[in-house]
Amino acid sequence: MGKDNIKLIANNKKAYHDYFIEDTYEAGVALHGTEVKSIRMGKCSIKESFIRIENGEVIAYGMHISPYEKGNIFNRDPLRPKKLLLHRQEINKITGKIKEKGYTLVPLKVYIKGSLIKVEIGLARGKKLYDKRQDIAKKDQRREAEREFKQRF
Repeated sequence: MGKDNIKLIANNKKAYHDYFIEDTYEAGVALHGTEVKSIRMGKCSIKESFIRIENGEVIAYGMHISPYEKGNIFNRDPLRPKKLLLHRQEINKITGKIKEKGYTLVPLKVYIKGSLIKVEIGLARGKKLYDKRQDIAKKDQRREAEREFKQRF
């Protein structure tokens, strides 16, 4: 029971709009004490963040964790690069796919799983403008169909 309860902290809707998500991975995050408290209060944003692999380490840039109010001198820089924790085998697999044309890593969600803070990262391929237009058109059609369905009943 303890490990299965998941509390969503931040969601990156923009990533689903800008990219085709091919594969997802669950990664831990190396954080300091006040950052953990701030995330537990829901003060985290991954809208403008991105992920790079450097020297065999996965690092998230632009992941904003607001300073904890009662943290005073222990607070860290809200935008400091955060190391993501993955198995070596997963990192090697991701590195191989990124070297292929057009793939990138984007953070999709930040959530608390049990007592651990996790980030779901997606192996993504960028969408072209016409792909985005098609998605918007599909969404509008679905919304219109739901509206008609509601009016009938």
